Amino acid sequence: MMTDPLIHLPGYVLRRASIATMKRLNDHLGAFDLRATEASLILLIGSRGGLTQSEAGRILGIKRANMAPLTAKLETRGLLARRQISGRSQELSLTPSGEQLLVDVRALIAQHEAETMARVPQELRAFVMPILLALWGQDDSPA
Repeated sequence: MMTDPLIHLPGYVLRRASIATMKRLNDHLGAFDLRATEASLILLIGSRGGLTQSEAGRILGIKRANMAPLTAKLETRGLLARRQISGRSQELSLTPSGEQLLVDVRALIAQHEAETMARVPQELRAFVMPILLALWGQDDSPA
């Protein structure tokens, strides 16, 4: 078996871990015909209703050009409603179907997160989030 010569590079290992984790998440979300980005938007709107499309994009790090098709897709599925509030600003809210899906997505994400953390040795679990937040450049204080 050939050893990966890049395994000693933290950025490379972080990227590989991210890819593997996102693949598992997307596999789970496939049951709801969702991708991680769509589920993230549903979770965000479910926890902070009244966001505009541009605010949601900024929080999730989604470019403006990608937000319109993303919200349109969820709107077409009957999960999301957009309401014009001023100029080009649109407030996002979940429809009753979206609220129903939100419950299932939250449960699925909780299960996925538990499975992800179960891969980390118990004695290291307390360090995972502080390390990831530091690498991301975020503090760990609640928003």
